[in-house]
Amino acid sequence: MSEWFSWSYKNPLIFLFVALPVILLVLWFVLQTTNRGKTIKISSLKNFAYISPVSAWRFVLPVLRVLALAFLVVALARPQDAKDDSYREFYSEGIDIVLAFDVSTSMLAMDFAPNRLEAARDVAIDFIDKRKNDRIGLVIFEGEAFTQCPLTTDKNVLKSQFRLAEPGMMAQGTAIGMGLAVSVNRLRESTAKSKVIVLLTDGVNNQGNIDPVTAADIAKEFGIRVYTIGVGKKGKAKYPVPDIFGNITYQYMPVEIDEVLLKDIAKRTGGEYYRATDKNSLQEIYNKIDQLEKSKMNVIEYREDPPERFHIFVLIALALFGLELILKNTLFKSPLW
Repeated sequence: MSEWFSWSYKNPLIFLFVALPVILLVLWFVLQTTNRGKTIKISSLKNFAYISPVSAWRFVLPVLRVLALAFLVVALARPQDAKDDSYREFYSEGIDIVLAFDVSTSMLAMDFAPNRLEAARDVAIDFIDKRKNDRIGLVIFEGEAFTQCPLTTDKNVLKSQFRLAEPGMMAQGTAIGMGLAVSVNRLRESTAKSKVIVLLTDGVNNQGNIDPVTAADIAKEFGIRVYTIGVGKKGKAKYPVPDIFGNITYQYMPVEIDEVLLKDIAKRTGGEYYRATDKNSLQEIYNKIDQLEKSKMNVIEYREDPPERFHIFVLIALALFGLELILKNTLFKSPLW
C-alpha cells in the first residue's frame, strides 16, 4: 500500500489508471478551448481601448476544474489514516474473573432489602463497573449450573445478562460443586496471570454430581483463586415457601450456610472466605476483593481497516466545483470552456 505523508490508500492504482488519463484529457481540452478563436481583420483598435482586467484571470476556471477533479481522484483512492494502525499491541492492567452466583429460591429470603438476590446482584454490578480493564464472566447455579455470560470486557452485555438471572431457570437445589466446576472450566484456558472466581451462595451443597472439594482442587491445579461469600443473617430469616396450591408464603426459617466448606474451598485455592449479613457488609467484601493484585495482560486489538478519510477530499472537490460555477456566472459571464 503506497504512502503519502502519514496517509495510506486503499486503492493506490487509481492514481495510475485514472488520475494520469484525466489530467492529460483536461489539459488537452483546455488547450483546444483556448486556441479555438478565429482570426479577424480590423481597421482600428479604437473600440478596444478598454479591456476588463477580469478577462486576464479567466484561466482560474479551468484551474479550479482540474483541482476539483484531482481531489475526486484522491477520494477514489480511499485515503486512510495510517497512524491509526490496523493492529495495535498494548498492555492492559487486569485479571480474569468469573462470578459464580447462587440463584436458588432461598436467595429470595428477605433478610436483605428487598431480598438477598436483588441486594447481591446490585452490589455485584457495582463491582463490575469498577473493574474497567478486566474480563469478567458470569456462572449461575441452582440444582445445576451453566454459563450465563462468558468472559468479556463488554460490561453492558454482562450486566444485562446478570439482570436476567432469576430462580427457577434450572432444577431446584444448591449445587455449589457444579457452580464452581463450570466457573473453573471458563477460566482453564485463560492466559491471564491472575485468575479469580468469586463464589456467592446462601446455602449448603445438596445437588450436583461434582463434589465442591474436588472442584476446588481442580481450580488449584489451574492456578485459580476462589473467594467465597456466604450470604445471610445469623439465626432465622423470612423465606419464600410455596403452599399446596403453589402460592408463595413467607416463613421464618434457620439460615444454613456451610461455612466450613466455603472456608475450605477458599483455603485450598489461596483465596478468602467472607460472611455477609447485610448489604453494607457485602459491599465491603466486594471492595476488598476489588483490591486484588492486578496482572498485566498482553492484548492485541484488531481493526479490519484504518479510519477512512476520503470524505475530506470529496468536500474539497465539491467546494471547488461550486466556486467555479459561481465565478462562471458572475465575474466571467462568457464561459471559457
